[in-house]
Amino acid sequence: MDDVEVLERERRGLLGLAYRMLGTVTDAEDAVQETYLRWYRLTDAERAAIRNPAAWLTRVAGRVCLDMLGTARARRERYVGEWLPEPVPGESPIAASAPVDPLDRVTLDDSISTALLVVLESLTPAERVAFVLHDVFGVPFAEIAEAVGRTPDAARQLASQARRRVRERRPGAASREEHDAVARAFAAATATGDLAALVALLDPDVVLRADGGGLVSAARKPVHGADRVARFLLGLPHLLPEAQVAPTVTADGLAFLVTVDGRADAVMSLTVADERITDVYIVRNPEKLTLWR
Repeated sequence: MDDVEVLERERRGLLGLAYRMLGTVTDAEDAVQETYLRWYRLTDAERAAIRNPAAWLTRVAGRVCLDMLGTARARRERYVGEWLPEPVPGESPIAASAPVDPLDRVTLDDSISTALLVVLESLTPAERVAFVLHDVFGVPFAEIAEAVGRTPDAARQLASQARRRVRERRPGAASREEHDAVARAFAAATATGDLAALVALLDPDVVLRADGGGLVSAARKPVHGADRVARFLLGLPHLLPEAQVAPTVTADGLAFLVTVDGRADAVMSLTVADERITDVYIVRNPEKLTLWR
């Protein structure tokens, strides 16, 4: 198998891995490109000596993402308003790019959900890389150690710390069926303008975050509390009366695509726990909606 075949065969998996680490498709594509450049910089003899090109590419991609996460944090400190990960359609190749049931994998049916990616933002870069490589892609700790520049025991500890923080931040996450039932009730309440019904669906401590990236109008700060979030949501149709809202499928489950004149304007997704909506995410940054056009 020649180099082109090797790289093309692994591209989708590497893109999915990098997206889970970096949170945007553009950054993920940059990481995969850098990984390929490092492959081509090897001599023919060095490439021939690599017994498992897929494992080599995964390790290098993890290292590239680790380096990129450091600079990404600096960029996000200058970001206008709230930064949210890029939503991807449910049928996107990225959504199906994780292996099925790797050894010792923590069950993560929503491994690219907005809720999980937001939690991953709170981890250190090394924790995030170790968690994604092991818990989502089933990479052995000996290989993760090479990617993060630690010992295998230290890599195991990084993944363990990350796993604990993920579980602490995401207690009582709903099943897909529960999520979608609440999302449908949410859609009905917002469509009819029923404030009381909408408030009843929201957790008292619900938080709404919107990402416009400074390119389009969006709430610059999170909106807290059921009453405030409900009133904010019911006020949106007055700001964009020409907008059309349609259900769509994302890794979060049932979500909503907002279009204006047939063009994607926003993707709204929800996190549900204990039959209440705990988080509302609205991504309007046009640079994060390219897959929806």
